[in-house]
Amino acid sequence: MDRLRAFEVFATVVAKGSFIKAADALDTSPANVTRYVNELEGHLATRLLNRSSRKLSLTESGTALYERCRAILDDVAEAEAIASHTGLNPRGRLRINAGVTFGIKHLSPLWPVFMKKYPEINLDIDLIDRVVDMVEEGYDLTIRVSQAVSPANLVAKKLATSRNLVCAAPAYLKGRGMPKTPQDLREHTCLGFSYAATGDEWHFTGPDGKAQRVRITCPFHTNNGETLRAAALAGHGIIRPAAFLVGEDIRAGRLVRLLPDYQISDTDLLALYPSRRHVSAKVRVMLDFLGAAFKGTPPWDRDLLPYR
Repeated sequence: MDRLRAFEVFATVVAKGSFIKAADALDTSPANVTRYVNELEGHLATRLLNRSSRKLSLTESGTALYERCRAILDDVAEAEAIASHTGLNPRGRLRINAGVTFGIKHLSPLWPVFMKKYPEINLDIDLIDRVVDMVEEGYDLTIRVSQAVSPANLVAKKLATSRNLVCAAPAYLKGRGMPKTPQDLREHTCLGFSYAATGDEWHFTGPDGKAQRVRITCPFHTNNGETLRAAALAGHGIIRPAAFLVGEDIRAGRLVRLLPDYQISDTDLLALYPSRRHVSAKVRVMLDFLGAAFKGTPPWDRDLLPYR
């Protein structure tokens, strides 16, 4: 059995949703398509497809194999393109993972531009706030705003930096007053982000260069940045967000920046990808595209005063 051909046939059956349509796409007979799928199932000793008179559906094993087949076939197509000197025209599916809030606010406007520039690359974008296993889940690239060190099996390319700020709505400050030092936050209502690296302990560097740590009590936690922002805008408390989330609100006066003399460690906008010897053309052009998009002062930091 030609396993690469079997993978191609199997992936086409899944993509087209039928053996007949797959045969048309591959310019072969339905019987030949059936033979390849049957031989592949026999070779793997597992059922890949559930067949009925109306539709096909993937088994658990079939789902796992389909994702791998797509990646393998894309890599083969790219290798052939490089060998035939057409590698400057990247193609294939590019699976990208990013956080929900950053993905919506700052990445979604970029995808139409990228698709127009690289029409033969098929984007598959997943927005998930949890940390994913890129290799296990089959992603080519993940984009994160994080202070965390990247795993040893991944390469991290820094695209930009996002400052972290403390802020609250004018309505909240009118009733509770302005905190003057980080220690004052203990007397205020603070709102927490579930994925914060230091949890409910907020870290600052004072004007004298000394570190200060404040353990706060949060009556509200969320794992979503927009939910945190909405609670702050409604006047429910003080938040410590990344500038990419609230830069526009601060410029418009909807939120007020607090404790400007106290610095919080910046977070980096990172593009992470598996550490392979050869970086595929589709990943390479995406890295270049994102690097150009966020070059210089990122949009969320523009017109925001630096720490004093």
